Amino acid sequence: MSYFESRRTFLKQTGLSLSGLALLGLTGCSQASSSSSVAASSQPAASSEAAAEAAELEIPAHPYPHCEFDLDRVEQLGYESFYQNGCCFAVANALLTELKEKVGFPYTAIPAEMFVNGKTGYGAGSLCGSLGGASAIVGLMCAPEDASAIIKELFNWYTTTNLPIYQPEIEAETPTVAKSVNCADSVTTFMAAAGITEMSDPRRLARCGGVSADVAKKTAELLNIHFGYMEAAPEAPAAEETLADNEYIGEGEGFGGTIKVKVTVDGDKISKIEVLSHGETAGVSDPAFETIPDAIIAAQSTDVDVAAGASFSSKGIIDAVKDALAQAGL
Repeated sequence: MSYFESRRTFLKQTGLSLSGLALLGLTGCSQASSSSSVAASSQPAASSEAAAEAAELEIPAHPYPHCEFDLDRVEQLGYESFYQNGCCFAVANALLTELKEKVGFPYTAIPAEMFVNGKTGYGAGSLCGSLGGASAIVGLMCAPEDASAIIKELFNWYTTTNLPIYQPEIEAETPTVAKSVNCADSVTTFMAAAGITEMSDPRRLARCGGVSADVAKKTAELLNIHFGYMEAAPEAPAAEETLADNEYIGEGEGFGGTIKVKVTVDGDKISKIEVLSHGETAGVSDPAFETIPDAIIAAQSTDVDVAAGASFSSKGIIDAVKDALAQAGL
């Protein structure tokens, strides 16, 4: 199978006329005036197809071509774009702007506006829109296995880093670490720490704008490293959480990745279970987080029933607690 398809094939598959391509800026020529466009669109289909045959447009197969990202520019674009259409649009637009300018087609055919629906966790407080926009662009540029590895690294960074980092206007007094990749967890954790009660608060907006900038820059950095444009920075030693003698960290695998918990024991009794981080889907996984820790403490055992509709998340919590208890010798 050839790496490229012809313009004629593209036109047949999409049903676009040559004038339609011109309006999208895909022909490589300057856009004609509105009267010229109307005239072109009124030509017989055969004429358009003949013209398309004469001028081949190479459409790359997946994954699409890459470029070196300007990290500082992507960061600034991410912040500014947030105030236009939210976090998902912000990250996608920041990355696409560079790709459109440095690569051109096919990225010029992708409207950043398609990512507007990702704001506020896709309207459901689920996956943070900034991560959704980043994942989509990574998926365009990388083979599936590579994309999965990059996205996993991005998500891990998101749930272990004090954000926002980029704060050009309003500095957050309390940058926070999100306990999960979900919008609802990330935003509410910050708002609670900052004493903010309204989503419209300028400090909340600046925070989410900063997080959008951070995610855009981190994604660009990971892609630059993946494609060999830059070297990965030496990995800094992970900051160890200060634990009391009776506190233990355990990990288990849920549906969305690693679930980390902190278990406190008094003698041979389980007295407290705190979920530190996870990548589970908001809403779907809520019953597990609301019931499983309490059930384990009540039973003083990990042999408890999983939450209906959230079995993977439940098992991940249970396994994490088991891991912690094993370290405690229980």
